[in-house]
Amino acid sequence: MPLEASMPSLEHTPPSRALGLGDATFDRIAGLVRTECGIELSQSKSNLIVSRLGRRVKTLNLITFDAYVDHIETPSGRDELRRMISLLTTNVTKFFREPHHFAALRADILPKLIAKARSGASVRIWSAGCSSGEEPLSIGMETLKLCPQASDLDLRILGTDLDPVSLQTARRASYDASSISNLTMQDQGQFFEPADDGKNLRAISELRDLITYAELNLIGEWPMERPFDVIFCRNVVIYFDNPTQATLWPRFANALHRKGSLFIGHSERLGGPGVSSFEPSGITQYRRI
Repeated sequence: MPLEASMPSLEHTPPSRALGLGDATFDRIAGLVRTECGIELSQSKSNLIVSRLGRRVKTLNLITFDAYVDHIETPSGRDELRRMISLLTTNVTKFFREPHHFAALRADILPKLIAKARSGASVRIWSAGCSSGEEPLSIGMETLKLCPQASDLDLRILGTDLDPVSLQTARRASYDASSISNLTMQDQGQFFEPADDGKNLRAISELRDLITYAELNLIGEWPMERPFDVIFCRNVVIYFDNPTQATLWPRFANALHRKGSLFIGHSERLGGPGVSSFEPSGITQYRRI
């Protein structure tokens, strides 16, 4: 759910002026985003706000961004607040992104976890910030390659994200040709089939059955009761401020089994009190001590 680096403004560029997106209004919107989901909006994201929210202001027949924020801050504006967060977060992802992580998963981690599941124990993998589903589906494909009967075992993948729109796509597991273009032809043929619309390809049921999706705000409560064997949280935490990042790493440690694995994004680094809970085990890959 990271923010895009830049976005074009609305067609008639000074809509930021026309709709009243001054510095004070920007600060109000940035404050709401920070409070709601921990993401920091820099002033350089003004065009993104204008592009993403300008149409909502007009759709609601409001005159200014200030009026839009006034609406969001009322009890009846809660749904619009969630819509705003969804519009201001984007989901840049693809299948098998950062392939070295999947190489490590395939060669070292999954064989042990599959053996654990075959012994009757439960195995849980968490894709935190799963976006539109490509990451948990990639984990599922690697699992099925090693264990075609994985769905018969107590082995499950949890995909969570803040954005309910992205989760709808993830649950459908239906993608156009460009979205799966980086998959090998073998993977496309083995794990995807024509969707009902006759245009897209949908993940096969054996793959979909491995994954459960849920809406989750990482800076809120985590209702999961069982510890995880593996957590993927990649290219998400980098968009939080430093104090928020520092609180998340210990929470991930507490959510992992001893010697469980944490994968983070290529631009992210562990920091704060959580460092003492992990040891490096690969490129942006850590093991709980």
